[in-house]
Amino acid sequence: MGARHVLIVEDERPIREMIAFGLKRAGFEVREAEDCLGARVAIADRRPDVLLVDWMLPDTSGLELTRALKRERETRDLPIIMLTARGEEHDMVLGLEVGADDYITKPFSPRELIARIKAVLRRADGAGHEELLESGGVRLDRAGHHVSIAGCGIALGPTEYRLLEFFMTHPDRVYSREQLLDRVWGGSVYVEERTIDVHIGRLRKALAGHGCDRLVQTVRGSGYRFSTRVET
Repeated sequence: MGARHVLIVEDERPIREMIAFGLKRAGFEVREAEDCLGARVAIADRRPDVLLVDWMLPDTSGLELTRALKRERETRDLPIIMLTARGEEHDMVLGLEVGADDYITKPFSPRELIARIKAVLRRADGAGHEELLESGGVRLDRAGHHVSIAGCGIALGPTEYRLLEFFMTHPDRVYSREQLLDRVWGGSVYVEERTIDVHIGRLRKALAGHGCDRLVQTVRGSGYRFSTRVET
């Protein structure tokens, strides 16, 4: 595998060049953009392996860019790390809720940034290339598009299959209805948020016959998660 490609979206040139210098020394291939429009052009030209996005940009905020990219089918799995001077918990939560894979506050050391980039790449590689997923007794074969529990095949509709696949590649994290609609259906399709409840119900019903419906958990006031942890 060649050098991993990082796109830096940062309007302050000295910061952008400092980040680029450190990443190039670490063996990454680097491209730069100073605003969201430039980032869009760069992504269309060549999709990066990781996107570093500053929160405050001159045309559209990095937050809005992240939200938009996570809604689009072509870029929803693109790993994104937000760079910002806003270190309050509320801002960190907001960044993660719109779909950022990680969040790092300024000032940060090059070593920390590189470590975080490598971490999101490992997670993305694992989610993107692992063809056999297993958790809590559920076995999902991506190559065969087949789901089974204890050797018994489970009949799922296409939407329920995509939901389960998404959940199993993103375990133990709570997703709101809006986030699930964005990540599973994609932003180009209009679907009522309550539709997610119907498909969650169908997925649970399919898993219930084998005692695995407990894996799809409702988090009151927040959304849903897939977890093998027993909730009390």
